Amino acid sequence: MIRSKTEYLFYLEADRVALNLHRKRPKLFGDEIWKFQRLLRTVEFYENCRASLFWRPLLIYYSVLFRLYGLLLGYTIPQHVFGPGLAIANVGTIVVNSCVRAGKNCRLHVCVNIGSRAGTDTEAPIFGDNVCIGPGAVLFGKISIADDITIGANAVVTRSFTERGILIAGAPARKIDCGVSLPEQPVDQIPCDRPR
Repeated sequence: MIRSKTEYLFYLEADRVALNLHRKRPKLFGDEIWKFQRLLRTVEFYENCRASLFWRPLLIYYSVLFRLYGLLLGYTIPQHVFGPGLAIANVGTIVVNSCVRAGKNCRLHVCVNIGSRAGTDTEAPIFGDNVCIGPGAVLFGKISIADDITIGANAVVTRSFTERGILIAGAPARKIDCGVSLPEQPVDQIPCDRPR
């Protein structure tokens, strides 16, 4: 959560780096995703650090712009959910519950839905750091996702995964073994169909 102007600037820079952008400011035309993320952080900053009536008009202005960009891009992403280093990969539908909590360096792809358990608004996922959520993934309920996890495309995640650094995929989601086994023979002794 942004609690000072220093943290606000840190979040802006972390998001820029996560988006792999080398410019300091968005272009006038284009860079809509980056503009959306900057507006997200700006609204968070004004809500947390500029609560007086003096700053109220700017909060309203940035909030309206934030909602317009959200409609334009297809995002329903509330404030105070994602830590620094958020990277939204594509334009397209992304829906996130306001009770979700995500650590730093979270990457979202198109058609992601992160919601609460049926019948409640508050039981939503909690993510660690460096989580990548693939296209079409659905996550819901009171679940925990550990650090350094990649969630595959179209995965349906309804339970917690506490092991770090794994790939989960499928419906329902499960850990995928990505280990590569090396041949026991030296490479030059492995039979090959093509001539050498």
